[in-house]
Amino acid sequence: MAPDSHGLQRGARTEPPVPVRAPGPVPILDAPPVTDAPPTTNALPRPAALGRVRVGVVIPAYRVAGQIERVIRGLPPWIESIIVVEDKSPDDTAAVVERLRDPRVTLLRHAVNQGVGGAMATGFAEAVRQKLDIAVKMDGDDQMDPAHLPAILAPLLANEADMVKCNRYASLQSLQQMPLVRILGNAGLTFLVKLASGYWNTFDPANGYVAIRTSVLEKIELARLPKRYYFESGFLVELGILRAVVRDVPIPARYGDEVSNLSPTKVLLEFPPKLLYGLFRRLVWRYFVHDFTALSVFLLIGVPMLCFGIANAVYYYATRPENAPPAAAGDVMAVALPVILGVQFVLQAVVLDVSLVPRTPVSPPLVRSERDAH
Repeated sequence: MAPDSHGLQRGARTEPPVPVRAPGPVPILDAPPVTDAPPTTNALPRPAALGRVRVGVVIPAYRVAGQIERVIRGLPPWIESIIVVEDKSPDDTAAVVERLRDPRVTLLRHAVNQGVGGAMATGFAEAVRQKLDIAVKMDGDDQMDPAHLPAILAPLLANEADMVKCNRYASLQSLQQMPLVRILGNAGLTFLVKLASGYWNTFDPANGYVAIRTSVLEKIELARLPKRYYFESGFLVELGILRAVVRDVPIPARYGDEVSNLSPTKVLLEFPPKLLYGLFRRLVWRYFVHDFTALSVFLLIGVPMLCFGIANAVYYYATRPENAPPAAAGDVMAVALPVILGVQFVLQAVVLDVSLVPRTPVSPPLVRSERDAH
């Protein structure tokens, strides 16, 4: 049976429930039911504003057999659902999850490795199927401290945002824990992601500790999400096209015995072309399909003028004889003026784009009590 636009099976739920299937052609094998869970080791107080809002955690799991137990046991009891997506891990990650016998856990297993993005698409689809209100992404390597969950959920519970992401760069103490190469690389990546997604008010786009309204996930074609490590950046681009409100929450970085599989070389070679394509998609959808503003006019004038000016300047100096006399002022201006005007129009478009950061959530208000329902 073909998945719908959100990666879910139409008509796939019967009595008793049948396993959810991953977006795309790759199936999922579900683990056996689990019972008799030991009590959680986290006594984190339940947020007062939570009410009857249903919160679940999605955990992409690959080579985390040594950390996954700490992650699951560390989640407070008011987390109603824990969706673990075992992404064809070569270790015994799935077996560790099964041995925990936590009734909140739904263990989904990929038959073929799909990367963190593929695992999250599967987990998000399951969160929507379970009718959760909020889905939190926490990696299985125990880098994401559940103690920050109340702060992360607060803007969502206050209906001030559609997604909340963490920012490890908010304090000097957090920066001191990071290698200099990571700090510089993330700063460059942050600017490119801001440009591509339109979220000029956020930082640390590589941070995967996020919480999102499932009503927003229903508006996204989950099967289109990037499969591998570009997932976090590509996800922000998709939200930018949707004009969802994204907020940053400052948290300290936390490192353990995990090993990162993300290569800086891969980031430098693969991310910029993808972000450039994401920028093109966002500009077309936001400023030429969904709306047409002064920014659209600036782009229509500035980009062709800038490209023409650069091409004209290159041609002029490439064909100019070596022994030619100095160029006249008029010739210089004729070459430089299109470039100058093009840059000015494009810069003005960027200024307007910064001022148009989404501020009104696209998701409906959460129903936290019977009074809210009426």
